[in-house]
Amino acid sequence: MRTRVTVATVSGALALSALALPAAQADAEPGAITVSNVVINDGRTVVVNSTGFKRINVSMTVKAPAGVKDADATLWHGGQPPSDDDLDDESWPDMSGPETPDHLLDCTEVDATTATCRATFVVRPWRWEGSTWKTLVTVTDKSGGTFRNENVKTFEVKHHTIVRVNASPEPVRKGRTITVTGKLTTAEYGYGYAPLGNQYVKLQYKKAGTSTWSTLKTAKSNSEGGLRTTTTATYDGYYRFAYAGDADNAPSVVVADHVDVQ
Repeated sequence: MRTRVTVATVSGALALSALALPAAQADAEPGAITVSNVVINDGRTVVVNSTGFKRINVSMTVKAPAGVKDADATLWHGGQPPSDDDLDDESWPDMSGPETPDHLLDCTEVDATTATCRATFVVRPWRWEGSTWKTLVTVTDKSGGTFRNENVKTFEVKHHTIVRVNASPEPVRKGRTITVTGKLTTAEYGYGYAPLGNQYVKLQYKKAGTSTWSTLKTAKSNSEGGLRTTTTATYDGYYRFAYAGDADNAPSVVVADHVDVQ
């Protein structure tokens, strides 16, 4: 069985794809239809870049005593799910996906009462407002019963970040001061990468010939995303900045900079 899904992104109550119904409802007997094992983006946080399309895999298990006829999913954000009128807005395909933004959600019968359903949403992630998104699911069984849950699964959406590092002087004498500088930026869709200020980033060190990183201190990015701190030269090794991320921005770790200590 196959169900057509339309991909969309809107402001206010933002959504990606759906056949949304007006108010929460479950016409089938309570508990008759169930949705479980919902996995968004293969269980990973959705990280969006500054350009291109984003593919988001969605999968779930649907059970209905009368048998599963079809199922639809909507990824949305805001105070309430989008209405049918919202989803009919013809401008959305150009805003949210490629020229043909329709996709098929495939449901495969496991047995007479159970099906596994999957879809891949392809969107331009340019209006990702907020970091926590929700998954609305509607199901119809073979007897005509319907089920709707406005949030069977939440998932996180964050912006890709880049952190850079440079340690100097190189080489340096043991016991001398090493100055470590860098910059932290975050993806803004359509605008490249913007400075990410007021963020705490760890300065980490790994001695040459070893595999263990240790945190030396914490630096804070300025309004331009700039990072600057100092440490004392001990042995040949590598220095890097590690950003843990926040509610809106994904973690990132820079490629390490080697310093020769003489």
